[in-house]
Amino acid sequence: MSRVCYFTGKKTVSGTSIARRGKAKYLGGVGRKITGITKRKFKPNIQKVRAVINGKVCQIKVSTKAIRMGLVQKPLKRNYKPAEKEAG
Repeated sequence: MSRVCYFTGKKTVSGTSIARRGKAKYLGGVGRKITGITKRKFKPNIQKVRAVINGKVCQIKVSTKAIRMGLVQKPLKRNYKPAEKEAG
């Protein structure tokens, strides 16, 4: 399963990281020079959550932003107690 939010559709996007050296002109230098450009990834904060979808409880991948926005409806807590064994 991929890293995609069930509600917002957020997913991994690519970008670049730029490495620079030198001193800025306004500080008295000759300017900042780019020494390298590297590919990188921006990953969303995806969590596995149990949620109610179409009346059924299932586990989905959701971004934390969707959780904070209230898009996820979590199932009710069960008040389950195992049956007591009869002595005899």
